[in-house]
Amino acid sequence: MVIVQITVSAVKKSGGYVMEGKNIRRCSWVDSASECYHDNEWGKPSHDDDYLFEMLLLESFQAGLSWVIILKKREGFRRAFDGFDYKKIAEYTDNDIERLVHNDDIIKSRGKIAAAVQNAKVFMEIQKEFGSFSDYLWSFVDGQPIRDASSGYVNRTPLSDKISKDLKKRGMKYMGSTTTLAYLLAVGIYNAHEPYCFLSPECTDKY
Repeated sequence: MVIVQITVSAVKKSGGYVMEGKNIRRCSWVDSASECYHDNEWGKPSHDDDYLFEMLLLESFQAGLSWVIILKKREGFRRAFDGFDYKKIAEYTDNDIERLVHNDDIIKSRGKIAAAVQNAKVFMEIQKEFGSFSDYLWSFVDGQPIRDASSGYVNRTPLSDKISKDLKKRGMKYMGSTTTLAYLLAVGIYNAHEPYCFLSPECTDKY
């Protein structure tokens, strides 16, 4: 058990609140561009289908790129993709894809843009089958997040292999096991905060 006495304050910055304090320690991958994301979102269990789709779209575009690049373009993606409204995205036509290919605010990959449209359709099909995408996703872990700091250091896990295989079987694109693992880490299926991070379960007396 790591016991750390921390006196912190929440400072509002673009993208959310960043915790500041003399003894604050974060996961080793965090830099100034990802602080808000780390402190407010990463690894927090989500059951919100809107958020789950947003992260699925962003993670699919991250494939092969730095996550910081995606974070910096996140608001551009939001504007370009109708606020991540999967119902609207599922209706995109070839003309919409062509328009997005020329949008400098996003990653201009025709394949990934087309995949976003396809994935929105599959997302809705999963909702229809399971009641929600959240119910589908969390069913793989019986509704309980997995505490495993090591999952943040590998490219894939048996769980990411299993979910990736099922997503691809259903027709999703750009959701290989590595991308799926990043997604599971993002939405809190895995809690992979490093033991000394102030957000880890092992780090007590955080506030």
